[in-house]
Amino acid sequence: MALPYEQIIADLKKRIFKPVYFLAGEEPYYIDIITDYIEQNVLDESEKSFNQVIFYGEDTSVASIIDTARRFPMMSTHQVVIIKEAQSLKKIEDLLIYFEKPLISTILVINYKYKVPDKRTKFFKFLNSQGFYFESPRLRDHQVTAWIEKYLMTKGIKTDPSASAMLTEYLGNDLQKIANELEKLLITLKNEKPVITTALIEKNIGISKDFNNFELQKAVGEKNILKANIIVNHFAANQKDNPIVLTIASLLMHFSRLLTYHYLSDKSRNNVAAALKINPYFVTEYEISASKYNAAKTIQVISLLRTYDMKSKGFGDISSEPGDLLKELIFKILHL
Repeated sequence: MALPYEQIIADLKKRIFKPVYFLAGEEPYYIDIITDYIEQNVLDESEKSFNQVIFYGEDTSVASIIDTARRFPMMSTHQVVIIKEAQSLKKIEDLLIYFEKPLISTILVINYKYKVPDKRTKFFKFLNSQGFYFESPRLRDHQVTAWIEKYLMTKGIKTDPSASAMLTEYLGNDLQKIANELEKLLITLKNEKPVITTALIEKNIGISKDFNNFELQKAVGEKNILKANIIVNHFAANQKDNPIVLTIASLLMHFSRLLTYHYLSDKSRNNVAAALKINPYFVTEYEISASKYNAAKTIQVISLLRTYDMKSKGFGDISSEPGDLLKELIFKILHL
């Protein structure tokens, strides 16, 4: 059974160690946190020079790793052996011979980023059955807002739902990038009012609280023609900072959720939030959008978005500027 992140960190803090940690997955954020914690905290500085070894997958071999892992620590209870970028290690499955009889005094950390081992193999099945395996999947877009709110909550910080949505829109699902930007924001917070707002984000990260995909999505959903056109004109004049591909993807997510909303039999706030995988705070936006776009019109919008997505990538239109395509697209949506 794969190890949960929270359990690994809690056990490490209690100095409960496993002989092997195989850390894999597309999301490197948690892999790096666990690896860094072990590297920095298991041994004290006087022990590290003799008992902590770091290899890089591309520059080492399975034989060297096994030889090192089988050594006994010097003047310490443990030895730490870390393999970084282990996805580049040749014949990594040959480590199984060590995994089957690991040295209890060695803590072997396999940092295997951006992928997972073949789960059909004996190699993986053994790791998983022994509780040596941790997997860090990439978060899906709809999970990022909740991750941001949870990250801040653990630090005693509140965030406006609109601020979380803005950060998600701007930063994507790269957790390390998100964490870095959040830490920058935390430094600017006043102790007496620890709340992250859209105004704070605009001031310190450079995201405009008025000109972003989240606000365009809201304006289009409300059929607020004036506001939508102001935002689109800003995007057209600043195409580098507002790629049309990301804008279309944002709108497509909104209208795909809206189509789901139309076919829900139970439109209570909590059920809508669960079905659309959104914060209940945003349910009102879908209620408003549903009053402006019935199911048939929503399907038409989705079709338009897919057509213009192809055009923006050069299929069927190789001459139009992205800004002109976006203006044309938004005009058609607003006048359905």
